[in-house]
Order: sequence, then structure tokens, then C-alpha cells
Amino acid sequence: MALITILLKGWAGYLTNSMGLISDAMESCVNLASAMFALAMVTIAERPADEDHPYGHHKAEYFSSGFEGLLIVAAAVAILWVSVLRLLSPQPLEQLGWGLALSVISSGFNAALAFVLFRAARAHRSIALEADGRHLMTDVWTSVGVLVGIVAVHFSGWLWLDPLIAIGVALNIVREGFKLVWRSSQGLMDEALDAETLATVRATLDAFAANHAEGDRLRFDDMVTRGAGQRRFADLHMHVPGDWTLQRAANLRDELEQALMDAVPGLRVTIQLLPLTMEARATRLEDHHS
Repeated sequence: MALITILLKGWAGYLTNSMGLISDAMESCVNLASAMFALAMVTIAERPADEDHPYGHHKAEYFSSGFEGLLIVAAAVAILWVSVLRLLSPQPLEQLGWGLALSVISSGFNAALAFVLFRAARAHRSIALEADGRHLMTDVWTSVGVLVGIVAVHFSGWLWLDPLIAIGVALNIVREGFKLVWRSSQGLMDEALDAETLATVRATLDAFAANHAEGDRLRFDDMVTRGAGQRRFADLHMHVPGDWTLQRAANLRDELEQALMDAVPGLRVTIQLLPLTMEARATRLEDHHS
């Protein structure tokens, strides 16, 4: 479908001699390259954990979104360069009817594919698929803007408006590219889980304590979280009465871990057991330095 879109947009740009449509076709080429890289990274991310990567390969997806962002910015720079040259030397547009029809058809293909990618991204919690979907939707809105601009050029006769539209397209692409690069960098730096997921984790902890006879003797603290592609991680302390046996505390911990993983799909949780009267050494050090 990506190849069909590129051919349709490229043909539209060739027929009309419109810099706006040509820039739209160039962005579609970037879509294809980034989609191929995303497929490779998603395949790597699906690999199971091994001796060299005990936490899995999930962060490979962040390289995909970062690479796609850089490709978008590079394409935008090329569009800006050519558009400025055309702005300095405007040229008439030709065969607008066929060109606009081909552009509308290609935009319909992109919108349909973006919808499919967004559904897949939600189902698999894939940042690579979401990035590709967002890029395609940016392409769709870009095409809409280009079409409106070309119609305006046709009725106004202002030839300079076509390269000006292409410059606007490029600036919008730059904005989207930087957003993808930023999100990728945050994922690589172990950004905490989103507020909705954190609220689910805390609600599960509260419900777990409330549903146990001795829940009022449990305490949870020092929770830290991070995301890595589809996988999510949480570490926390569970304080239990000091007179409990290790077996009893461990059984309760296993039960809590399962409850958290059921509540948050893809979560890997690690719970450290501590008596109620003790704080973790790391916590004491942080309190001392603060």
C-alpha cells in the first residue's frame, strides 16, 4: 500500500508540477523507509530474553521511532530547500484535475492504513506502530492542506502560494519529527509509567490490602516504575509483621505479584520483603542526604 501511495502522489506531482504535491510524495517515501525499519525493530523487540539481554529486547522499538523522527526531519529539510528555490522562481501548475484526484485517492489509502496501525499499536502497546500511525496521519493532514492550497492557487492565480504551502508542510513535518525523537529519548532513559497505569497499580495495592484479614498490617512503599516498549516494570517494597515466617510472607508476595500482573498486562513486578520496623538501606541513605 505504501508503494501505491508513493506512485499515486509522485504521478500527481509530475502531472501538476506542484511543489506541494511533490513534497507530499517525498514524505510518503520517508513513510515507506521508516515502516521497513519499524518492522525490523518490532521483530527484534519480540525476541525472548537471553543471557546477554535478561530483561528482553523491548527497547528496540524506541530506536525505530527515533529513526523515523530523524528521517522526517531530513525529508523536511529537503522539501524546504526545493520549496525556497521554487518560491524564488514560481512555475505554473498543470492538469490539476487528475493531480488532485490521485492525491485524494492516496490520502484515503493512508488514512485507512493509519487506522489499522493505531488499533494494532493499542493492542500490542507498540510505540513503533504508534509512531508509524502518527506519521501516516500527519501525511493525511498534510495532503489535505496541500489540496486546499492548490485549489486556492488555481482560483487566485498566485503561483507563489504553491511553494509557500510546501514550506508549511515541511515545517509541520519538522514538528512531528522532533516529537517522535523526544518520545524515543524519554523511553530510552527509562521514563516512568503513565499516570493511568500508576493509578491502576496503586488501586490494586489498596484492594489487595483491603481484601486480606491482616491487610492493615501490610505497608507498600518505595515504588519505582519504567517502560520498555511493550514491557512495563515496577519495583516496590512490601512491609510485613516481623514475626511472620518467611514462607507466609513469600506466599503473600506471590499472590500480590499475580494480582498486579493481572491488573496491568505486560507488567513485570519485583517486590522486596521487609519487616514493618525496617526501611530499605537505599531509602535511609536518600533521607540522610536530603
